[in-house]
Amino acid sequence: MKTVRLTMAQALLRFLDNQYVWFDGEESKFVEGVFGIFGHGCVVGIGEALADSANTLPFYQAKNEQGAVHAATAFAKEHNRRKIMAVTSSIGPGALNMVVGAGTATANHIPVLLLPGDVFACRQPDPVLQQIEIPHDYTNTANDAFRPVSRYWDRINRPEQLMSAMLNAMRTLTDMAETGAVTIALPQDVQGEAYDYPVEFFEKRVHYIERRIPSDTQLDRLAELVRGAKKPMIIAGGGVRYSEGGAELAAVCERYAIPFGETQAGKGTVLWDNPYNMSGIGVTGSQASNRLAQEADLIIGVGTRFGDFTTCSKWLFQNPECKFVSINVAGADAYKLNSLPIIADAKLTLAALAEHPALAGYTSSWGTRVAEEKRLWNEEVDRLYREEYPSLLSQARVLGELNDHLLPHSAIVVSGSGSIPSDMQRVWRTRVEGTYHMEYAFSCMGYEVAAGLGAKIAHPDREVVVIIGDGAYTMLHTELLTSVQEGKKIIVVVLDNAGFHCIDNLQASQGIVHYGNEWRKRDEQSGRLEGSSLSVDYARNAESWGAVGLRATNPEELAAAVRRALSEKRSTLIDCKVAPKSMTNGYESWWRVGTAEVSNNPAVVEAWGELQDDIAKTRKF
Repeated sequence: MKTVRLTMAQALLRFLDNQYVWFDGEESKFVEGVFGIFGHGCVVGIGEALADSANTLPFYQAKNEQGAVHAATAFAKEHNRRKIMAVTSSIGPGALNMVVGAGTATANHIPVLLLPGDVFACRQPDPVLQQIEIPHDYTNTANDAFRPVSRYWDRINRPEQLMSAMLNAMRTLTDMAETGAVTIALPQDVQGEAYDYPVEFFEKRVHYIERRIPSDTQLDRLAELVRGAKKPMIIAGGGVRYSEGGAELAAVCERYAIPFGETQAGKGTVLWDNPYNMSGIGVTGSQASNRLAQEADLIIGVGTRFGDFTTCSKWLFQNPECKFVSINVAGADAYKLNSLPIIADAKLTLAALAEHPALAGYTSSWGTRVAEEKRLWNEEVDRLYREEYPSLLSQARVLGELNDHLLPHSAIVVSGSGSIPSDMQRVWRTRVEGTYHMEYAFSCMGYEVAAGLGAKIAHPDREVVVIIGDGAYTMLHTELLTSVQEGKKIIVVVLDNAGFHCIDNLQASQGIVHYGNEWRKRDEQSGRLEGSSLSVDYARNAESWGAVGLRATNPEELAAAVRRALSEKRSTLIDCKVAPKSMTNGYESWWRVGTAEVSNNPAVVEAWGELQDDIAKTRKF
């Protein structure tokens, strides 16, 4: 057997550079680069391999390891999970910074390959700098924290272990039912150890992503349920997007007069003005979707995790006769809500359902109700888009101005936490497929700016606009500097309402006094965070990174700022001051939270009693 002598790190990069995927007859390169921050746990190992002239994988220097993972996650999402980035870090703090990113990728079923440095396998320089000593188990390191947030986890203690580990890594990353974060821990001494690797290991390898074809019996069961339903409704999840099944979804809905609601991941696969598109569903959903869902006698989940925001903590489906079916490649998701599981590809299943002979002549009994609810919701969105506040812009008005007038329809909009995703799922009108990029399975504050960078790397010819609250921006915005460094222009619109007002709303809704969520100084007399408000100039912060900083407090200033941002070559931030409490409300939805049963505050006790009433209305499994 022909071999080549390489360090483990050199072999790893050579292997990654020759991985390809096949999907629907098209072959493409799978691994497109490496994000990372060099530290002593990786710079002389994988860092040496990346710096070598023989390496052709681009290296992107991140400014925060968590941000690096978010950027890689967004890159993979923009490529419908068929291209990925790897992310490397030092040991200890650098590695642990990636854990939040790993959880975000795994919760969203997005492939990302994490390569954290690890302690010495030989244990001679022990404890090494940044090593956590765990006296009762010396095999346990900081990287074991990745186990619960990874779909596959491994540690390379000998250079020859790399071969089986990477085949398992690729198996997981390219399995659409199992994909998520894959963590391969790399002890820093082993990264530099050499081994005679078989040349065969580095040959071009194609991973075939096959659509799972629904069986005839599955389709018959699904058609029978639809045929027996008077008021069926579809919930379109991320599986519709990743299977590229938007046209098939629209065909089913139009043929059988079935309305559908969108999850955050599924939004935008069918454009907003489709007559059966009722916009977002659930806690952050529209009035139209939620009203119909409460009456539906059949819910057809397509590629959805049935998360608690989508189902209103299982409260939304009030019809006692309602049945559930779930079309999903992931069995764990297909069985939720006691659904009839159809474990199959969303696009193929929808296409077959549209032509199923048992449904010939079938039409739902919704009648004119769908059109009426859509009309009422459109009127409400139009009202929100024109909403005026005495001094500052409302959050909904900003979204309306951006969506209706200021941004090109082809711009990719990115967000991921706080009240902005709630408003966008309800009111954002997607006019070009695939332009709505939201992370909400993990609702990870700090995803947004880094994700904007990842989306821009994926689509260098498109405008990428990050819409982010001041709370999330202050948590993690350092990849704005990376965008400047790389010349990857993004536009960041910071909606500044001076605090964590999404959570302040939740706090107040349960009778709790406003505390700890607004940007306030500590009051000298009370000693509590209830003094004067803080004022932050986010435009100057962006300027310090080398980006363009702009400001807006009214529609005219916002329009001028967006025009300027679109004409700029550099990343641009628009500091947009919005009125607190100017976001949209929960349209006929409910969310179960852990309200205190006992409190000195009578309003909290009252909220607990109301909670019990709604819990009684929820489905139990």
